[in-house]
Amino acid sequence: MQLISEHFAELAPPLLEGLGVTLQVMAGAMVLAIPLALAAGICRLSSLRPVRWIASIYVEVFRGTSALVQLFWFYFVLPLFGLQLPAMLVGIVVLALNAGAYGAEVVRGAIRAVPPGQREAGIALNLTRGQIMRRIVVPQAVPAMLPPAGNLLIELLKNTALVSLVTITDLTFRGQLLRSETLRTTEIFTLMLLLYFAVALLITAGVRLIERRVRVR
Repeated sequence: MQLISEHFAELAPPLLEGLGVTLQVMAGAMVLAIPLALAAGICRLSSLRPVRWIASIYVEVFRGTSALVQLFWFYFVLPLFGLQLPAMLVGIVVLALNAGAYGAEVVRGAIRAVPPGQREAGIALNLTRGQIMRRIVVPQAVPAMLPPAGNLLIELLKNTALVSLVTITDLTFRGQLLRSETLRTTEIFTLMLLLYFAVALLITAGVRLIERRVRVR
């Protein structure tokens, strides 16, 4: 048992460094994905047809294609058109666009679930469409958004493993590198599993805490 713990202690530091990069990618993608999801979800309900079309094209393209293909396209194809982006920026932007597309459908569904009478009450108060959406509809839709949003954040965490394929030294990249150096496949992948699981548990706990606070209000 002591020998096993020593092995884990030896392997942990490089994996924890990779986890730090994974969390950076996830945090950056999350910060971009949330406003993207809100904007695209609301735009898909717009009364203006061009706005709806643009939002729908964005959502369907990024939901309908593989995140891995999107990463490779941004990292390897864009330079052919003269646009070279750093690997970290590509990872964050692509994961944000991908998560934002899925999140847009969560936002759209939650907004549609708000009873029509709430909008009618806003009209009766002489509020503009934007004010009704901002002050009445979206605040009531937020509680319905949170559970699926938590699932999307966990999915985003798992998708960060893909950025290892565009040279970002995240947890998966570090694990694969360490595996090739030490051949300790079982120990390394067990540690990786535990680290990803621990972060997923923290995300779940955080989302549930936010849910409770929103419901209290």
